[in-house]
Amino acid sequence: MAKLLKVHGSQNCFFILDQTQLAHALTDEELSQLGIQLCDPKTGILNGADGLLVVDQGTHKGVAGRMRVVNADGSYASMCGNGLRTVSRYLSEKLGKDQFIVETQDADLHVRKHDDFAAGVPAFAVEISPVRFNRQAMPLQNVGHERLLDDYVPEFAPAMKFSAIAVPNPHLIAFMDEDALTGPLLGELGKRLNSKNPYFTDGVNVNFAQILGDNKLFVRTYERGVGFTNACGTGMSATSLAFVLTHPEHAQLDQTITVYNPGGLVKTIVHRDEDRYWIELIGNATFTHQIDVDEANLHHANVTTDKVKIAESNEQSAYLKFVKSMPKINKLQVR
Repeated sequence: MAKLLKVHGSQNCFFILDQTQLAHALTDEELSQLGIQLCDPKTGILNGADGLLVVDQGTHKGVAGRMRVVNADGSYASMCGNGLRTVSRYLSEKLGKDQFIVETQDADLHVRKHDDFAAGVPAFAVEISPVRFNRQAMPLQNVGHERLLDDYVPEFAPAMKFSAIAVPNPHLIAFMDEDALTGPLLGELGKRLNSKNPYFTDGVNVNFAQILGDNKLFVRTYERGVGFTNACGTGMSATSLAFVLTHPEHAQLDQTITVYNPGGLVKTIVHRDEDRYWIELIGNATFTHQIDVDEANLHHANVTTDKVKIAESNEQSAYLKFVKSMPKINKLQVR
């Protein structure tokens, strides 16, 4: 029997599949089809998920393993910050290490075990990089900017400033009040920029943020390949960087920023080493279920409730207790 884990970071939910434990690794197409089937709440198990995290043997010297990310629509993402925390915990427990390097599509990233956020809420800190601002990294076109940082884009929305940052996933960021944050624009803009459009030709993650005070944000994300999520790790990281760059009166380098999201909270720290920016993303890595499944059903994207054995942990109740202890920020929070 093969094993899957159901996990989450800030209730951004995933399945983890460790291919190194299989008799035969799935092909890229099989992984894509498995991601679509598993993540759909109608065809999958445990109400689906936002993505499938695939653990492979590393191909670079000195890494503990390789992480790949399959979105709910079967496409591949270059990175996933919330997912990386859960994969880091998985590799930490598998290898008995507290800090190491994980290979991702665009970079080998440093990760480390962090102090628990609360009793029964294990946490990990992960590096988010590389950071790029040039429009080719998105790619972004037809808005009259070589780079976009805190500037008006009337093609997107009136009287609103935007920033575009790749970390390496492309992110569009805007700061606003709670009414705009909770209104319909994010869904409308996210859907438009992730359909065929002349601006972000490969789609983009759209993040709306409310500044709550010094070093404090609330971020809501419409994620490319997924839609609305409870949280997006790279989105909160990119938004934290934009916060430091465009609102220095409220946030600075090398300071801990608390980022609330609909599914909980994370901590971020924005760093600059010479001309290189990178973000440390710190948050929960919660394992909710272990699923035993016949390996053949993975290859055939046929993982349904009647074909698996599921064991539930007690970690979700601990996480929800932690969330309920947080201050109520706005109506978007999942309580």
